[in-house]
Amino acid sequence: MAGAAATGLSDADFTRFCEYFYKRTGIHFTSAKRYFVDKRIETCIRNSPYETFNSWFAALRTSDRGPMLQELINQLTVNETYFLREDYQFDAMLTTVLPNVLAARGGIGRIAGPVKILSLPCSTGEEPYSIALRLLEEWDQIDHVDVEIHGADIDSDVLAKAAHASYGERSVQRVPKAWLNKYFVEVGAGRYQVDEGIRSAVTLHRVNICDTAAMRSFRDFDVIFCRNVLIYFDELSSRRAAENLYGAMRPGGYLFLGHSESMSRISPIFTPTRLPEGLVYQRPTGAK
Repeated sequence: MAGAAATGLSDADFTRFCEYFYKRTGIHFTSAKRYFVDKRIETCIRNSPYETFNSWFAALRTSDRGPMLQELINQLTVNETYFLREDYQFDAMLTTVLPNVLAARGGIGRIAGPVKILSLPCSTGEEPYSIALRLLEEWDQIDHVDVEIHGADIDSDVLAKAAHASYGERSVQRVPKAWLNKYFVEVGAGRYQVDEGIRSAVTLHRVNICDTAAMRSFRDFDVIFCRNVLIYFDELSSRRAAENLYGAMRPGGYLFLGHSESMSRISPIFTPTRLPEGLVYQRPTGAK
């Protein structure tokens, strides 16, 4: 076949697929990702009853093939993470952001409702559990303030792993030994499971950040970590994701992005705020 890749997909097949996946998820793949995409499609076809790309792709696009689409999403999303990653942002949350949140909401004893923190995408759970660990060990107000921690991701497989919360040594290499002994249970050679108390403190959800209707269920978050996902979107999807994050936040709320991401290049709706620990973005107070 003229123009065929090693997996047998033609250039036209690749273009058709990328257009479909973009419409369903907002994730944009360029030709630079051709090998990665081809191999993941090949795996999906091998796991299906279909023998060719065309028959598999036709079945995928029918409305009753939700499990096929979810498997594809799980194959094509990257989930590289570990505990206490980019922890200078957790420092900012503890030393500057949360005190500002409490002050803006009336101070200790007068806050209506919990302080809400969201990790999106949460991948296999290291980020929301890191937030819980830092709060428990280092925030002096944790015994006086009701805090909700939520994790969300588009990938159902990583959410299942987050719920189980069992990790290898690489994932926990930055966790202090005392915390590892206190909050984890060794469940095998080189594997550690977050204890049930921490697991129960994190609520997990499956959601596509570009799905505006689905994102409407997320409201009044004081702090959102959305790190290293907008880099996978084109301009339109990034703007839609920004608007959905905006809608999920309380006025005055704080948004943390990955160190290589900039909201200023995506949308003007957030206010860049320079903290001692680094840059954060705020939904303006009084904004509706």
